[in-house]
Amino acid sequence: MILSVHGINKSFDGKDILRDASFHVEKNEKVAVVGINGAGKTTLIKMIVGQLPPDDGEIIFSKDITWGYLAQNQNVDTDNTVYEELKEVKKDAIELEESIRQAEYDMKHLEGAELEALLDKYTRMNEQYQRMSGYAWQSEVNGVLKGLGFLEEEFDKKINTLSGGQKTRVALGKLLLQSPDLIILDEPTNHLDMNSIRWLENYLLNYKGAVIIVSHDRYFLDKIAEKVIEVENCKVSSFIGNYSDYAVKKEQLRIAMWNAYIKQQAEIKHQEEVIAKLKSFNREKSIKRAESREKMLDKIEVLDKPATIDDSMKISLKPVCESGNDVLSVEGLSKSFGDEKLFSDINFEIKKGEHVAIIGDNGTGKTTLLKIINGIEKMDDGKITLGVKVHIGYYDQEHHVLHDDKTLFEEISDAYPTLNNTEIRNTLAAFLFTGDDVFKRIKDLSGGEKGRVSLAKLMLSDANFLILDEPTNHLDITSKEILESAISGYEGTVLYVSHDRYFINKTANRILDLTRGQVVEYIGNYDYYLEHVEDRTKRLFGEDTTSGAAQAALQSGSYKYEGSKAQADTSADQPKSTGGAGDWKAQKEAQALKRKLEAALKKCEETIAKLEKREKEITEALSDPAVGTDLGKLRALTDEQTDIQEKLTSLYEEWEQLSENSD
Repeated sequence: MILSVHGINKSFDGKDILRDASFHVEKNEKVAVVGINGAGKTTLIKMIVGQLPPDDGEIIFSKDITWGYLAQNQNVDTDNTVYEELKEVKKDAIELEESIRQAEYDMKHLEGAELEALLDKYTRMNEQYQRMSGYAWQSEVNGVLKGLGFLEEEFDKKINTLSGGQKTRVALGKLLLQSPDLIILDEPTNHLDMNSIRWLENYLLNYKGAVIIVSHDRYFLDKIAEKVIEVENCKVSSFIGNYSDYAVKKEQLRIAMWNAYIKQQAEIKHQEEVIAKLKSFNREKSIKRAESREKMLDKIEVLDKPATIDDSMKISLKPVCESGNDVLSVEGLSKSFGDEKLFSDINFEIKKGEHVAIIGDNGTGKTTLLKIINGIEKMDDGKITLGVKVHIGYYDQEHHVLHDDKTLFEEISDAYPTLNNTEIRNTLAAFLFTGDDVFKRIKDLSGGEKGRVSLAKLMLSDANFLILDEPTNHLDITSKEILESAISGYEGTVLYVSHDRYFINKTANRILDLTRGQVVEYIGNYDYYLEHVEDRTKRLFGEDTTSGAAQAALQSGSYKYEGSKAQADTSADQPKSTGGAGDWKAQKEAQALKRKLEAALKKCEETIAKLEKREKEITEALSDPAVGTDLGKLRALTDEQTDIQEKLTSLYEEWEQLSENSD
């Protein structure tokens, strides 16, 4: 064990974030931390790395363990170039190499004892240099930079001229080169394209150390994680396996917890009914039995109602009208910005009902292509033709369709003035905006919240051709899964750009790979793309010109994703009936027994009611003075009353037993 987190509690302004959080990390273990936005994942990580103090509990690292941390955003400000910044990590190896070169020079001018001493030192330095893998430092730096998406011409860029995403990649590269015993990464894939993510996957898989990763990239977690730490409702739980394993186990656990809760609630209700019935008998013995049952009920440890995944974001995306079979035709499309050519003479068609994903390296023009189709950006050459009755609904990652100064309610009501207040609130509630949330201003929302508002507007439109630019950006896993379900079931046509491989795998039936200024088509999902990219690339571009996407895919191997199947059919691991004759007979016997018990219980209740009625009649008769003077009649009535009371006592016990067994 290299890290132990035990009994951690943390709250802000009286609101609990984590309660009694405990888990551990073993040597070389790859651990994923998952949970919805705001669950406390980053808070947990910040406490581990010492940026936040826990209110209670212990965080203990093993002795002499080294660790490194990459936050979501980096504010690196230096005059160093990209290459110089990463080279700093290898400073010890570089200085040792300089000492070795100096010793080689000095040995030419020494002799005798001085030469012997320097030779000994030279040998020790070389041994240390080998232990440090000093001979490989240049290739390591170059490999990490290229793996993280930096081109050689970018190596000499000054750090202070880089974007925030590029700075984060530089910080990630430095951390990887430091090779600590434990790497802690908070959303490391946010600023990486698909090729860089695949490279990072393989780097971490082969990393000789432990890794803790906070990420919403489920494909990434499926590939790397061997343990999942879930942060949910202030609690921390551990699951062995990757993300798909976790998803299946989580669903099974959720079902088991609900079943236990429902069963206990039914038992509590049943006992309350029995207690009420016993009290209604108004007999001393029955009242004592009722009191005894009440004491037992008070001792029951009542299960809390299980917290459900917030799946109220149920998106209904159904076209108001159907388009023709030909939805979009792109012919000879070309686009450049100055001397930078994005693509030229690209051609493809999209038919009704297709779900098409556009993938490619950063900077290849994916978003520009969508903007051209939507008329936001002008093309240099080519022709774009929309089919009959095609109505486009556009979702852009910058959310230009939103107005910063409007409230959520105004954003919807102004766009769709025919909707009444209830309809607007219901629409926003479907996207997790309830109560006073609807009066928040757009400018005050997070990226994920803006995404949900944009999707809400899209849902209300009459679109039958959805064009989406990075729709899963800033969404947590729960929201992604709900969006996936909506897109998968959408009867219209979808064209989208995404780097979320899990999302592509679940929603796309065709892929357009924008590479080298051309479009390469794959009829299938992301797994299909991985299986065929090597052969297709060689045939189209030649063996020596394999694309960046293909190279990364080849390095990562043909990873077979099975997460969607596992999640879609969680019943696969549930116990199933054998369907044999013995099973059928047992079911019939159980049903017959239940009917018999129910009939006996009904008969018992009817007999009790009949005897109680007769006893009441006797009590009334005994109060008649005329009966009191008739000793024969008095004795007969009192004997009958005694007999009824004995029978009722027996019947109450029988009813109690039958009531238990028939439940």
